[in-house]
Amino acid sequence: MTDAAELRLLTQELLTAHPPLSTDRLDFLRARFDAGLAWVHYPEGLGGLGASRTLQAVVDAELEAAGAPDNDPRRIGIGLGMAAPTILGYGTEEQKRRFLRPLWVGEEVWCQLFSEPGAGSDLAALGTRAVREGDSWVVNGQKVWTSSAHLARWAILIARTDPDLPKHRGITYFICDMTDPGVEVRPLRQITGEAEFNEVFLTDVRIPDAHRLGEVGDGWRVAQTTLMNERVSIGGMRIPREGGMIGPVSRTWRERPELRTHDLHQRLLKLWVEAEVARLTGERVRQQLVAGQPGPEGSGLKLAFAHLNQEISGLEVELLGEEGLLYDDWTMRRPELVDFTGRDAGYRYLRSKGNSIEGGTSEVLLNIVAERVLGLPSEPRTDKDVAWKDLAR
Repeated sequence: MTDAAELRLLTQELLTAHPPLSTDRLDFLRARFDAGLAWVHYPEGLGGLGASRTLQAVVDAELEAAGAPDNDPRRIGIGLGMAAPTILGYGTEEQKRRFLRPLWVGEEVWCQLFSEPGAGSDLAALGTRAVREGDSWVVNGQKVWTSSAHLARWAILIARTDPDLPKHRGITYFICDMTDPGVEVRPLRQITGEAEFNEVFLTDVRIPDAHRLGEVGDGWRVAQTTLMNERVSIGGMRIPREGGMIGPVSRTWRERPELRTHDLHQRLLKLWVEAEVARLTGERVRQQLVAGQPGPEGSGLKLAFAHLNQEISGLEVELLGEEGLLYDDWTMRRPELVDFTGRDAGYRYLRSKGNSIEGGTSEVLLNIVAERVLGLPSEPRTDKDVAWKDLAR
């Protein structure tokens, strides 16, 4: 078993062989991956050492103290938080070795082709079709709300491969090359003025069967790995005390005493406590991951994340009064990363409105928590055993 002392030694050896100040950033990150110090809980040869997940903090602290570059995790969050654990869980050895290294170092950006305009919150009702032709699949359909599609080289994609089966059972999971002919990315301008999201049109896109993850028709089960990790990566991000949305409003409160009122004080205290509870709960869930994959508890974290962001950003706008109604810039941008807390109070207020939609709507997550965490009876589902082709649309 690799312990903390051994990891510190390995990290120092990496720093000696590749001094951060004189080594190209990508070269350093590649060397870190090859040394097994990228994500230490992954297998040897795939960026890890088969060590405990909790020991990653030991490596990160040593590298941060030495001024080593990171892999810009906010820019490649979909690859790190969703694609990588799915590839590790269901990919072939060839797929793991092809995709994980450039994914982790940030050479290749990933996006997620799950949501569809015709399926709404019912992801299993998706209609994008994949038809087998020899050693390839021909894919036609439309995806929506796709973060980073304008930057991505690869996408994780689920498509319907058997319309004669019930909606959850006729889905297959693929890796799609976003540079292939037939892939068209169009910006979706948001309420913030930015086009962080996109819609993606797939027209006769050919995906080799070698880029299928899991068995044919088993895509829903594979997708659950992606979705559970997505909710933890969004709702359970590691942040310091007063990190996230609560930070800016707390600073404003301390620095602008003329804005304070008794009512705002009570609301701020309540939200500060809730934010701290959510932060500590996220830490506990990350520790539980040592024992296996994330479970439905991640849906609770995501729920809290959306609720808190919307409540806190609303309080911040109200605290600032007339200043809170100002907005810095409506320029159409296509940003390289998702920024929940950047810019000004107006941006945070508007951007947080999407938190209860992205990564699973709050309504769907409430159902998951009710049924899979609390053990409450399931809602009646009349379409559970009906072939997808026979469902009303």
